[in-house]
Amino acid sequence: MPLAHLPRTSWLGRPSRAVGRTAGRRPAAALVCALSTVAALAAAPPAPAATGRIAAAQAAVVTTADEASTVEVSVNAGVGLGTIDEAAFGINHALWDSHMNDPEVTGLLGEAGVGVMRYPGGSYGDIYHWKDHTAPGGYVAPHTTFDEFMSSVRASGSQPMIIANYGTGTPQEAADWVRYANVTRSYGAKYWEIGNEIYGNGHYGSGWEADDHPDKSPREYARNVLSYAEAMKAVDPTIKIGAVLTTPGDWPDGIVGAGDSADWNHTVLSAVAGAIDFAIVHSYPGGATADEALDRTARLPGQLREVRRQIDRYAGERSSKIGIALTEVNSNVQMNSRPNGLFAADTYMTALENGVFNVDWWNVHNGPTKVETVDGDTDFNDFGLLSSGGCVDDVCQPAVNTPFHPYFGIKSLTKLGRPGDTMVASSTDSDQVSAHAVHRVDGTLSVMLINKDPLNSHTADISYAGYTPTAQAPVMHRYGRGDTDVTRVAATAGGNPVLPPYSITTISVAPHAAAASVGAPGAPKTTAVGSSTATVSWAAPANGKAVRYEVYERLGSNAQLLATSTSTSAMLHNLPPGSEHTVNVLARDADGRLSRPSEPLTFATTAPRDSSCLVNYRVDSGWGNGFVATVTVSNVGDSPINGWTLDFTWPSTGQTVQSFWNANVTSSGTRVHVTDNGANAKLAPRSGSTAIFGFVGANDDANPTPTTFTLNGTVCRTS
Repeated sequence: MPLAHLPRTSWLGRPSRAVGRTAGRRPAAALVCALSTVAALAAAPPAPAATGRIAAAQAAVVTTADEASTVEVSVNAGVGLGTIDEAAFGINHALWDSHMNDPEVTGLLGEAGVGVMRYPGGSYGDIYHWKDHTAPGGYVAPHTTFDEFMSSVRASGSQPMIIANYGTGTPQEAADWVRYANVTRSYGAKYWEIGNEIYGNGHYGSGWEADDHPDKSPREYARNVLSYAEAMKAVDPTIKIGAVLTTPGDWPDGIVGAGDSADWNHTVLSAVAGAIDFAIVHSYPGGATADEALDRTARLPGQLREVRRQIDRYAGERSSKIGIALTEVNSNVQMNSRPNGLFAADTYMTALENGVFNVDWWNVHNGPTKVETVDGDTDFNDFGLLSSGGCVDDVCQPAVNTPFHPYFGIKSLTKLGRPGDTMVASSTDSDQVSAHAVHRVDGTLSVMLINKDPLNSHTADISYAGYTPTAQAPVMHRYGRGDTDVTRVAATAGGNPVLPPYSITTISVAPHAAAASVGAPGAPKTTAVGSSTATVSWAAPANGKAVRYEVYERLGSNAQLLATSTSTSAMLHNLPPGSEHTVNVLARDADGRLSRPSEPLTFATTAPRDSSCLVNYRVDSGWGNGFVATVTVSNVGDSPINGWTLDFTWPSTGQTVQSFWNANVTSSGTRVHVTDNGANAKLAPRSGSTAIFGFVGANDDANPTPTTFTLNGTVCRTS
């Protein structure tokens, strides 16, 4: 059917400048055509030739097992990264998708372990009115009502993530939806977001998100979040309310809008941290190719750690009760390709290992936008996990609901771990191979190795700490070139698996010895934190068989013992001022066996309170990937200073100084060295004078504030 004949009004668009995507917010024209006609199975004619790294891979002769380079893989079952939540593996559904509730779709998502379905679809969440099932300005496909959606949710055994209409709705409308869902229909809908990407309402210049509020500032959004939360929880106090945040390092993070006193995240969290249950971020790392996006997964840990720092700052002791949900993620480039399948698996696990309880892929069906060849396959640049059956000119997708590579990337995770299993530390010595490890409830330990190299196989030499595998052959599953599904394969002779190019390989081993008779201690928390010490406490395991506890600090995939205790608390000593630490607590039973690790705890020591110097670091303005900062140095001691040097370290490897004034600044890696410029060399005692300098910085990642400043060798207080 020609586009002009489609029975709809206008699309909800968004500028690509903001985060570089448009199809993620609306269906492509080809998809709507496909939804309006009977999709035909068509073989795609030859697509444009691939170029660059991918083309080289297609022409390369893959190395044999004997020739493959060896990658050292380290797994430490004693370093816990958290428990996989029941809401961990999610996807997005959208109102324009008439195939949303196909029984075939429900079955495919169930096989892929999907436990959450988000509705009603990105920016449509801010125009959708659930009572009459309308989305003014957007296309609503048949058979996509809330009740029809919930029928599929229940059939799959998953749960919904619902976007309450902030942009064109009201707190009362949202509360009525909660009442209908959880009181009238007894759906037990737990997770409710207040709006979608509301920061895209035009307040910062770019506007793709509908928002009828005259005041589009973060201050107004925060005020309304409180109103929505109050109205919705008055109906069902058990629901969880989520507030929208910007992703650190991505537009419009760090920007202070007209009339605002702070950027979006600091404004919103300062007002709502006492009322919300989770924070919402999205990630579309972009890049010229899916390979580039796959490499940019390395940005996620820093971005998510900064979100947690911000929550800690404003929520205080309540911070542990506020989760983080990554409710939209996709690479935004070559979306149906094999490397994007690797991206899906790597991104889900990286996010979950770094404190996220839910990850939702964008999306199930979307539609083709352009055709190219990636790794020998036809790529339609379609955000969907499954084919919509659409066409670009005379090149058509396979039959409706045919899975694309990212679907199998997500399905591979079912061979790694499930809700209730414990994620543990793992690492490799190669930037071409990612590792993720899970200690399953049944005692099995599974390791997923993602070979991002399109040219070469690699042999994995896996070493285990805190776990002794049995000598029996491991169980191996793979998704790589030539595989039409996640496939069980024979274990490699000698025990070292060969990782084919562009593949996901999961190795599962059984324990050699019986597990400890004691369970994991409860999640630790700090009861006191100083500049060089911290007191940590935890709950005893339920079975009461612990005879001793050990507190370990995570150092990559390694750990060092910080303290032992026969009680459920310990003081940690000799910690550097202004430093971050992540610890786990393990219990030891009477036979000397260690339990599984507790949930991780990350905390920061304070700056010394009695220092003779004081540093104030302030970000004056930012624009997502750059910022301007001012640093004020004061001598609060009793002796004058004539000539000074200031040293600090960036918390993120992506932070750099580009230009500076009123001081001399040099850098080496993440270390920054500042000296006076002569005119401001003298600092009078007792804050009699100050030295002020500034710089323009860049950040390819999050932009956290440095925590430790040293003036002439003395660690300073900070403000």
